[in-house]
Amino acid sequence: MKVLLVISSLLSLSSAFVPTALRPSNSVAVKMADATETVFDQEQFIAESKEMRLKHLEEQSMFALKIACENYGNAVFPNAMIAGDVVITDLLGRMGYLKDGKAKIMVVDTFHLFDETMEFLKVLEEKYEFKAEVFCADGIPVGDKAAYDKRYGADLWKEDIDEYDRVCKVEPFQRGLKTLGTDCMINGRTRWQGAERAWINLFENAPIGGGLAKCNPLAYWTLEDTFDYITKYKVPYHPLHEKGYPSIGDAKDTIPVPEDGSVKYVDGEWTGDKTIWLDYGKERIGRFVGLTKKDGSTKTECGIHVDGAERTWDRDLWEEGSSAVKKINTEDEALEVKGSGKASIVTVYAPWCQFSQAMEDALEDYAKDADVDVYSFRGDDKREFVTENLNTSSFPTVNVIKPDGTAVKYESEERTPEAFAKFLEETLA
Repeated sequence: MKVLLVISSLLSLSSAFVPTALRPSNSVAVKMADATETVFDQEQFIAESKEMRLKHLEEQSMFALKIACENYGNAVFPNAMIAGDVVITDLLGRMGYLKDGKAKIMVVDTFHLFDETMEFLKVLEEKYEFKAEVFCADGIPVGDKAAYDKRYGADLWKEDIDEYDRVCKVEPFQRGLKTLGTDCMINGRTRWQGAERAWINLFENAPIGGGLAKCNPLAYWTLEDTFDYITKYKVPYHPLHEKGYPSIGDAKDTIPVPEDGSVKYVDGEWTGDKTIWLDYGKERIGRFVGLTKKDGSTKTECGIHVDGAERTWDRDLWEEGSSAVKKINTEDEALEVKGSGKASIVTVYAPWCQFSQAMEDALEDYAKDADVDVYSFRGDDKREFVTENLNTSSFPTVNVIKPDGTAVKYESEERTPEAFAKFLEETLA
């Protein structure tokens, strides 16, 4: 009797159980094993189940966002404008938190984003009536790519991807959170993205900023759920989804998936095999393409969500006060050394550069017995100056400074005390 009552309840509550006479001719149906003509509509049941799931996910996410925005004083959402992030933007907009300022939007401009990304930000700002707080590499005006290239070098990412992440992503990200007084960070990571994210929950402590709260409102969403939401509410989405990109990061290492761009999402409709995008752990397979970490492993995170990413080197090289190598700290000091009328050796280095690190002991040993002053000058954040004045296009660069101020570059890869001494002698002869 209990079984019959349950079946009866299902028949009365779910429209997936529909009498044959009312069934559209193109429906997929299965006849039930009873005396009635009621059939089970698979397609309708799946559609209704997805709608129920999405409704539950929306409510769960909105509850998490309410906690983040109401229970904390300064909720900040670092927005990369990918599919999940526009869903969160829309949820925050529907809840009124963007308009009343209870949630702030933060954007990190790496100076390597697609042109479409910052333009799309303007679309979101206009629709949801907010103004994003934009942060970029330290000491660089927002939007000034030329100033970035001048200070850090256009090819920093090719020289050392970890240092690039620190300069262009991690440091401005952390500075932004601190500047905005963040006590709860909202972000769009999901378990469905896999790898380091496979077991995240709705709330956790972030490994950055002293352990501030981190809200992951989409923790239990799949990528399909995300696009279903975008379709349902006609949410503005990044234009590169229409060109075959499932996820969008830096233009330098993000590609369409598959590379021929045959899978696209356009105005709620899919072109091509959408499962290539929507399968577990596949959302970000077009990101970080061709990038490897120093240990040789494949890069899967930009560093923002990784503990310790703000530090790509343990200490400075030839530390002042404990080294025979004298330290040049400013551009003016470097010019003073060049204009002193005395011969010297000036090494331009980057503390994160493995080749600079490898020659530290050799230069230290040479400096202890050298007949001239031996200097080190950190040049990775003074690119234009060291290029123009100290022959530097890569690190390390060793120069002999002649008494007339001319800087002569040491071209050999043999970096030993004996080789440095020989070069000095030949240059000054």
